[in-house]
Amino acid sequence: MRPQDQLFGAYLPGDSIIHRLPVGAKYAMLFAGTLPALIARQWWLAVALVVFSVVVLLATRLPVRFTLKLGVGMLVLLGFLVGYHVLFGDGLLTGIMLSGNLLGCVYLSRALTLTTPAPVLVDALVNATRPLERLGFPSERFGLAVALMLRSLPYLVGLFDDVRTSARARGLDRNWFALITPAVVGAVAYAQRTGDALTARGLGDD
Repeated sequence: MRPQDQLFGAYLPGDSIIHRLPVGAKYAMLFAGTLPALIARQWWLAVALVVFSVVVLLATRLPVRFTLKLGVGMLVLLGFLVGYHVLFGDGLLTGIMLSGNLLGCVYLSRALTLTTPAPVLVDALVNATRPLERLGFPSERFGLAVALMLRSLPYLVGLFDDVRTSARARGLDRNWFALITPAVVGAVAYAQRTGDALTARGLGDD
C-alpha cells in the first residue's frame, strides 16, 4: 500500500457484495456503524465496531494485507491513546474505547472509499444536500470542497513521505528543519496551484 493510501485507501474495482451496494446504503452503513459507538462511548461498543468494520472489509474480497494494513503513524497513535489513558487518564477501558472508535471509523471509511469511486461519493453527498439549497446551503460548492479534500489528503501524505525519504537519503532524517521546510513549501505551492485553478474557472471569486 502506498503511503498516501495507508489511511483510507483508493478505489479498487471488484464484484463483492460491498461493491454492489448502492452508495447511499454504504453511507448508511458507515453512520449506523460508527455513531452508536461514538455517542455511547462504551468500550464494548468500540470493540464491536472494530469487529464489524473488519468483517465489512473482509466482505470486500480485496487482499487482506492491503485492506487491514495500518501505517506506522496510525499504530503509534492507537498505542499512544491506550498508553496515555492507562498511565494518566481513566484507565485501560477508556483507552480501548477511544482507540477502538478511531480504528473502527478508519476501517469503515476505508471500506467505503475502496469500493466506491470518488466521483460517486461526491455526487451522492451533493444530491443528499441539494434540498438544503433553499436554505442557502451551497451543495455544489460543498461537493467541490469534499472532492478537493479527497484529492489533497493523499497528495499531501505522499508529499511528506517523499520529503522524509529524500531527507533520509541525505542523512538528514533527524533534522526537523530539513523535514518540515520542504514539506511546508510543497504544501503551500500545491494550495496556490489549486487556488489558481479554481479562480481560472470562476470558482474562487466569492
